[in-house]
Amino acid sequence: MTTEIAKSAARLGTRGWLILITLCGATFMTGLDYSIITVALPEIGRDLGFSSASALQWVATACLLPTAALMPLFGRASDMLGRRRLFMAGVAGFTLMSLAAALAPSPALLVAARAGQGVAAAMIGPTALALMTAAFPEGPQRTRALGVNGALLSLGFVIGTIGGGLITSGLNWRWTMLILFAIGSLVMLAAATVVREAAGRNRTRLDVPGAILASAGLFALVYGISTGGDAGWGSTPTVATLLAAVVLLGSFLAVEARHAAPLVPLRLLRRPTVTWGMTIGLVTFGMCGGATLLLSIHMQDVLGYTPLQTGLGFLGEGVAALVAGTLAARLINARGTVAAIVTGLTVQAAGTAAMAALPVHGGLVLLLATSATMGFGHVLTVVAAITTITSGLEERDQGVAGSLAQMPTFVGAIGVAGLTAIAAARTEALAPSTTKALATQGGLHAAFLTAGAVALLGAAAGAVLLRRTGTGRAAAHAAEETAEHCMAA
Repeated sequence: MTTEIAKSAARLGTRGWLILITLCGATFMTGLDYSIITVALPEIGRDLGFSSASALQWVATACLLPTAALMPLFGRASDMLGRRRLFMAGVAGFTLMSLAAALAPSPALLVAARAGQGVAAAMIGPTALALMTAAFPEGPQRTRALGVNGALLSLGFVIGTIGGGLITSGLNWRWTMLILFAIGSLVMLAAATVVREAAGRNRTRLDVPGAILASAGLFALVYGISTGGDAGWGSTPTVATLLAAVVLLGSFLAVEARHAAPLVPLRLLRRPTVTWGMTIGLVTFGMCGGATLLLSIHMQDVLGYTPLQTGLGFLGEGVAALVAGTLAARLINARGTVAAIVTGLTVQAAGTAAMAALPVHGGLVLLLATSATMGFGHVLTVVAAITTITSGLEERDQGVAGSLAQMPTFVGAIGVAGLTAIAAARTEALAPSTTKALATQGGLHAAFLTAGAVALLGAAAGAVLLRRTGTGRAAAHAAEETAEHCMAA
């Protein structure tokens, strides 16, 4: 009987599914963008005549930087101006900038259009999540919605790698942007029809000093991480940029402590569920993102796969992401978010560490199995972490909470940079005594083992620290309340 009540409480209904598909379509579109453009970079460089590989990299970086830097600003702005309004503006902006990118005749105009996409994505991320938490009450419905969203966000990456290879092989890179334009047009039409504004707006004035400091600090942090590998981690520009990030973000926290209406209320950052939820998110995104990048290097530089074959090599990860998104709600509702986080990170750790057994030749079955295991654990952890961050908050804080829940996606680049540095150092140490392929593979194995160890430590820390906050009990209590309400109705 209890199982039937829980299933009934988790049902979304026709309108609920329409809202969820629309909001997930927007986040899927932004996830697709990051991977589909990466596969197309070589053709873009040849077609538009980029001067160097470092210049070409700005096609990706120009979108990433404003997204990370402006997300807290737009998260708070959505609480003040209206989430639906800002969401619609973000989708419209992303759609138009995708068309501009598709038609760009020169490197400068393409990079400018990509920066515009990044600004729009910063509007979409927190508002889509806030609209989702407003549309679905805390408990089974919201957990199920977040599970679908997490699965589709990860699937967007996989489809992007496969689709990017297919499109650039059969058509040309401009179609990658035209596809985003088409998806954006559909999402905009659906949003105008089914998405409604959440009740009430926060009428306080915008914290301008906090907005400037947060945006500048996050820009410096992500820029320093993104360019540190090429410039050198000990180089003056990299060190100066990262120090500036520390100073700016430290100043931001000091300003927020004294401001009457802060951009990010410190009471949110003091909540253990928010703090540790973001920490868990940083671990899972950093280690999974880094391992995925290194797995791509394994397939292309060691196994000699083409970009299309490499994209297909991630198919196991994509299927596992869908399965994890489907099962996440059931596990969280039955066992709580703490159990889901511990299970997810442990599974992610096992899959990532097992990649250290990947051979120099062949090993396709092992590759698919390990990447699928890692992807399953990652999505399960992401859904549980976002549920932890957004649970138990007042309606007026859901916009900024949405931005905080999204931040680990971008700051997780720290993990990517760290694993890449470990792989490079180990490869360099092995190079004098073995072949290039074996040296590269040795470096990758060291990084995979490190990523697995960090994820496992995250699982252990989550088990101890989150249980102290009562997170799992709160999630279970919310699920029970929702079930009882549905039965009474």
